Amino acid sequence: MRWTFPILVVALLAGGARALPNQPSVDELKARLQNAKPDERANLSLEIAERQVAAADQFYRDGKVEEAEAAMKDVVSYSEQAGKNVSGRHMKNTEIAMRKMAHRLGDIKRTVAFENQATVQSAIDSLEKIRTDLLNRMFGKVQK
Repeated sequence: MRWTFPILVVALLAGGARALPNQPSVDELKARLQNAKPDERANLSLEIAERQVAAADQFYRDGKVEEAEAAMKDVVSYSEQAGKNVSGRHMKNTEIAMRKMAHRLGDIKRTVAFENQATVQSAIDSLEKIRTDLLNRMFGKVQK
């Protein structure tokens, strides 16, 4: 009885590691987005944007500013696509994801060199605008 729990935990961890599916790369997601159904485009765009936030963070840490800035452009571009393509019950989750990405970009901004902060701030501002538009759509405020 005393050995049952540790053996069970080890078995679950070993089985769980093999059960994890291989996640597609960002390039594969971009290719899937081209042929995706309209209702799948928002989720794919959002996933690409989230991964590019992580990639930009890593690029900045590695000192690869050009790659980081390209990833930041992807974040904004795919976030805009997600905001445009989302509908119905998925709006709330998309807005939450945008808020989390903007917060993470704020954390990234505090760690990068001063001359690179403008690019990050621009991306944050774009995400906040997309979030505001989503909130307006969710709560019925008519745009002028």
